[in-house]
Amino acid sequence: MAKVLMYATAVCPYCVRAEQLLRRKGVTEIEKVRVDLEPQRREEMLARSNGMRTVPQIFIGDTHVGGCDDLHELEHAGKLDGLLAA
Repeated sequence: MAKVLMYATAVCPYCVRAEQLLRRKGVTEIEKVRVDLEPQRREEMLARSNGMRTVPQIFIGDTHVGGCDDLHELEHAGKLDGLLAA
């Protein structure tokens, strides 16, 4: 299974929804970077996500998925499983 990295904050309902979907898909390890606890990592998130400021910002392997809605769109389109398997 591909490595999953998610930039998140503690009180973000979209972060929770994204993590729930990933768990349902069998992802057991999600590297979470809490930008509310590590504000210096927000610049890293901005650079990696081409300036996206909202959380979550999700990466599967080397692919920037985007946010929660983007993740759910991939699932709806039937493309999430392939990305996770890569």
